[in-house]
Amino acid sequence: MTLATIVILAAGIAAGAINSIAGGGTLISFPALLWLGRDPITANATNTVAIWPGSLAGAIGFRRELGTVRRWLLLLILPSLAGGALGSWLLLRTPVSTFEQLVPWLILGATLLLAAQEMITARLGVLGRAHENPTAGWVTFVFLFQFLVGTYGGYFGAGMGILMLAALGLIGLTDLHQMNGLKNVLAVGINGIAAVYFVIAGAVAWGDVLVMMVGSIIGGFAGARLARRLGRKFVRAFVVVIGIVMTVALLLK
Repeated sequence: MTLATIVILAAGIAAGAINSIAGGGTLISFPALLWLGRDPITANATNTVAIWPGSLAGAIGFRRELGTVRRWLLLLILPSLAGGALGSWLLLRTPVSTFEQLVPWLILGATLLLAAQEMITARLGVLGRAHENPTAGWVTFVFLFQFLVGTYGGYFGAGMGILMLAALGLIGLTDLHQMNGLKNVLAVGINGIAAVYFVIAGAVAWGDVLVMMVGSIIGGFAGARLARRLGRKFVRAFVVVIGIVMTVALLLK
């Protein structure tokens, strides 16, 4: 087994475990591919395809809660798919040199989102109570907001789940299980349509995808137990530190 294979497998396991308990696993798996010298756009596309099964598994886990919020699922899946398609299309039309300059700031933005997750979650409760019966205009605003979230998810994706929880809070949802269920299904749509586009466009390194996919599945099932022992706050703090270190390293590169 080569060093690259070991690194990708380990990154997949770590990302799978982190996503299962706190979110932000992409901040581990994507930089690992960059560290191995992968082209940043190929690394991003590869990472999207590799983590897709994790989103699907998470969606299946919340299938019971989805039955009570089906109308919101039907409403928000459309902008999610459209945004994911647009974001992935934009990614493959971004010059590599431009994306290399954007990567540190994308990682930093996702890191800050993760660091502020608890504050955002607390704010969701206030928003949910204020919009328990959202107007048509407010729903339209949320529809457009989710489209932008989907576009970001198709283009980069790290921290996308936190933005989606914000969107769901804007339409008055407060049940965390319902919100996580919707978030995971919408992520399946966004990552799925982006992954299909990346595969058709030949932008994926299949050797890396298969190894990382296996790792993320292992991490999602086996690693979650360890992550729970460490605690959500510890895992989140760990990922935030990694994100900041990676941002600084890429800016100094």
